[in-house]
Amino acid sequence: MSLKDVKAKIKSVDKIHKVTKAMEAVSAVKMRRSQETAIEARPFALHSIGLLRRLVAHGETTEHALVQHRDTQRRVLLVVITSDRGLAGALNSYVFRRVHRLLQERNWSKDDVSILAIGKKGYEHFAHRGFTVVEHLERWGEGVAFGDPDDLAHDIIDDYLKETYDRVMLVYSNFDSTFNQEPVVRRLLPISFAALEEVIEGIVPEKGKYSELHNVALKESKEDYVFEPNPQAVLDQLLPYLVATVLYHAVLEANASEHSARMVAMKSASDRARDLSKELTLLFNKERQASITAEVSEITSGIEAMK
Repeated sequence: MSLKDVKAKIKSVDKIHKVTKAMEAVSAVKMRRSQETAIEARPFALHSIGLLRRLVAHGETTEHALVQHRDTQRRVLLVVITSDRGLAGALNSYVFRRVHRLLQERNWSKDDVSILAIGKKGYEHFAHRGFTVVEHLERWGEGVAFGDPDDLAHDIIDDYLKETYDRVMLVYSNFDSTFNQEPVVRRLLPISFAALEEVIEGIVPEKGKYSELHNVALKESKEDYVFEPNPQAVLDQLLPYLVATVLYHAVLEANASEHSARMVAMKSASDRARDLSKELTLLFNKERQASITAEVSEITSGIEAMK
């Protein structure tokens, strides 16, 4: 490799280092923003679950269509949340593996499962492998608002009540910490209060700025309530709201995981580019020194030959 080629490669690597460094900084900001949004919305979800607990105490939830279990579970809708873009390490691959492992665990075939893909990468993966993708949503990773999943949640509920599906599952990456994102499976329908609590508890990371919230429990009033016009009417409004809330938090967790994984990937790429630049600079200096030494030797030999 000539000195000119080495110098050109150093410039190219330095440009890559600048780009990856900038992407690392942007991803860090987006990750923190997604975390803060999820944490801010957490008290509303906790209060809603508390209200459900009080309804359970009244014995009003067991007969609701969104809570009742069905004997058959051969028609399943999987809501899979992935990123729209790459450069996020193995984040999406882990989600895909979790989906395929779920199919093996439940003995579900492609014919039993329909995919609702939130994110371009998930759509491409499952469509390419012959799965039935009933809907494909993109650009939810750029700041999803609180009410955005409401229409999607109502469509899912309508299909479930029409018995298009016997079960609805949610698969996404849960943000445990900056360096750890775990693909998780949660049951969306029929509604499981344990699954709801898992989603809400999962909002708090194991490590980092908000980890201390694990020790903060919501104090619920022990007073009894009168539900107007009746508990069933309250459930008809509350349960769809909870489904939309779970979808919203899952998207936020997936977004935080995506930006965190991209930040880590860009940091690794940035560090590698910096190290490669140093190696190439050292090689350039060695080659230039060897070239100068050779030229000096030629000049000295020429002078000696002229004597």
